[in-house]
Amino acid sequence: MKKKKIPLRRCVACNEGKPKKELIRIVRNTEGKVEVDLTGKMNGRGAYICPDMNCLEKAIKSKRLSKVLEAEVTDEVFDRLYDIIREEKN
Repeated sequence: MKKKKIPLRRCVACNEGKPKKELIRIVRNTEGKVEVDLTGKMNGRGAYICPDMNCLEKAIKSKRLSKVLEAEVTDEVFDRLYDIIREEKN
């Protein structure tokens, strides 16, 4: 049997490479709107972040998501990320 290749992605905050399914994807669609993509299949430019509060806070402080996505990331997106990370911890 052939081993299936696991796609790796890099977290924008800690710069650590992890399997794609372990990370949360944030996408900027063609209209320029930034959203959280839990399916990992939305069209647009994507960025990944670890489901960890430290990484999220680091990304917020450095405005790394805005730089990578080349769009303004709203507080709604960050609130959604906080909620998702809190759910995963429980």
